[in-house]
Amino acid sequence: MESPASANNIAPKEVRKERSFSSDVEAIDTNKNGGGGGGDMSYHPNQEKERGSEGITAVALGASSSSKGKEKEDCPDEEKDHPHPHQDQVREENIVSFDGVAPAEGQDRSTDDMNGDSVIKKQPGGWKPALLMLANQGLATLAFFGVAVNLVLFLTRVLGQSNADAANNVSKWTGTVYLFSLLGAFLSDSYWGRYKTCAVSQLILVVGLALLSFSSWHLLIKPIGCGDRHSNCRQPSTTGQVVFYLAIYLVALGYGGHQPTLATIGADQFDEKTPKDRDSKALFFCYFYFALNVGSLFSNTILVYIEDEGQWTIGFLASLAAGIVALVSFIAGSRWYRFVKPCGNPLPRVAQVFVASVRKWEIIPAKADELYEVEGPNSAIKGSRKIHHSDKFEFLDKAATITEDDDIGEAARPWRLCTVTQVEEAKCVLKMIPIWLCTIMYSVVFTQMASLFVEQGDVMFSDILDFHLPAASMSAFDICSVLITTGIYRRILVPVTGRLTGNPKGLTELQRMGIGLIIGMLAMVAAGVTEIFRLRHVVPGRKESTLSIFWQIPQYLLVGSSEVFMYVGQLEFFNAQAPDGIKSFGSSLCMASISIGNYGSSMLVSAVMAITTRGNQPGWIPSDLNKGHIERFYFLIAALVAIDFVIYLFCAKWYNPINLDNGEDVIELGRQEDDNVFDRV
Repeated sequence: MESPASANNIAPKEVRKERSFSSDVEAIDTNKNGGGGGGDMSYHPNQEKERGSEGITAVALGASSSSKGKEKEDCPDEEKDHPHPHQDQVREENIVSFDGVAPAEGQDRSTDDMNGDSVIKKQPGGWKPALLMLANQGLATLAFFGVAVNLVLFLTRVLGQSNADAANNVSKWTGTVYLFSLLGAFLSDSYWGRYKTCAVSQLILVVGLALLSFSSWHLLIKPIGCGDRHSNCRQPSTTGQVVFYLAIYLVALGYGGHQPTLATIGADQFDEKTPKDRDSKALFFCYFYFALNVGSLFSNTILVYIEDEGQWTIGFLASLAAGIVALVSFIAGSRWYRFVKPCGNPLPRVAQVFVASVRKWEIIPAKADELYEVEGPNSAIKGSRKIHHSDKFEFLDKAATITEDDDIGEAARPWRLCTVTQVEEAKCVLKMIPIWLCTIMYSVVFTQMASLFVEQGDVMFSDILDFHLPAASMSAFDICSVLITTGIYRRILVPVTGRLTGNPKGLTELQRMGIGLIIGMLAMVAAGVTEIFRLRHVVPGRKESTLSIFWQIPQYLLVGSSEVFMYVGQLEFFNAQAPDGIKSFGSSLCMASISIGNYGSSMLVSAVMAITTRGNQPGWIPSDLNKGHIERFYFLIAALVAIDFVIYLFCAKWYNPINLDNGEDVIELGRQEDDNVFDRV
């Protein structure tokens, strides 16, 4: 996938393994207790709890008979005081008005508590709505990459920026795209819900694309008549530049908010308590990234060629059309979606844990079975399953330790006494941070595909008979690599590694992410070697080297293969390890990694240029790449990734997965059996 340049997102863009490496990574297990990662060094299959059909039927009948006028036990809002665990309370369940959707009169008001979330089951979910999510991902990605894939050339040809400045600006813009994913995830988890956040984000994306189409024609290109590879533009007007930057940052806001929420909505369509749906959910993330790359394939071939010929507005209008179709189809399919209620602002909950721990800093944490927790199957965090105690960050257990100052017979004060689930939610965030930090260096690798790879290809021989191949079109090899590697992984590597490890999923998420780091490092080495040969074929007085642009194929193929391992693994890992109350936040961490990676790449370029331009030297990345040494920059990144990989191994060994209380009560709602079309792929 192009550096969104990684969508799952969500949606959101796995390979051979040497024996010497598997001995290190094989120890990383992410499937303990149903989680995606773990410090436990061996695979432990999930132990399914047996339920009698009689018990399930009774629960189903009870859910049906209580749908009207019956009070049911539910977990309170986090803003309310937590009752003492020995107090029994009965609360009325509220099943309306989340994600902005309330069931109409006479509509089925059944609820599905299978994930600890309150869910309106207007339709049973499954692959039918999930397929709509995949189609939406492909269309939205097509729209976004119609802008992103050639943005660096637009900045150099139309706005007249230097190579280093254009690469930096693209990195900053791409970083902002995924920084906005955190905002989208926050609104989704806390207030708007996933559906509303996703719909509003897509609307903003469409508005940004419309403004970009207008500004590129009326304010930038039309008055000057330029922008192809033969004629750069004069300095555009200040108004034109302001409108242009406003447009592309609206696109960044819309796409950034869209990616994590769409990935989470798609995952919501599957029931984690059934083995079939657990497998389908993992498969969904794989094909979510697959759809992202299918959508970007059109952008990286047809649209790139159109824009490279100077027809920028036509390319932007095509992106606008795709964005409109994506928005309309998303809204049209609303009646099939399963909606999940937002769980409230998680920031106060996390802050309460730290404040309560600090206030009790002198006490010794109680034993696990003596810590504070509400009774019953539901947690005190609405829409969230209970989380069992873990032995990491034990100092936070002080927040759940009952002292003499805590009123036993009265409602607990959340800034002084927190539940185990609330404490574990904060722990989960802290535990994921080291893993997340180790993925940022890979995103620096990924960023080069939308910046320096394009600039490198632009000074290579790219004519095929009378046809000129745009440098940005080479990213099609990255996309093809993603598509091929996805198929190989699902059909070959998963069965083989599954038999070797005993894990039906094959490699764990943490193992796949480690492999992604290794392949990403090899991609930088390949890019550096290509640049060495390119410089050897430079003809004095000519901009382009005589070396064919197809020498870039290995670096694009390696980046594509690494994406399947790294980004699909990230999507699965962070979604699985995030507590129910912050699922969109978990999905957004993948996007945030790309964001920080882009900013990191920009800072790295600036630092390298500041050092290498001393003494009137041209530097490693000058405007004329024939006078530079970007191969040294590539090798520097490869070395940094190697160091990052060593750190990652220690972090993955240390990590313990989330341990959710899945409970035994399942409300049966008569899910229709969807035909899983992917079983036939």
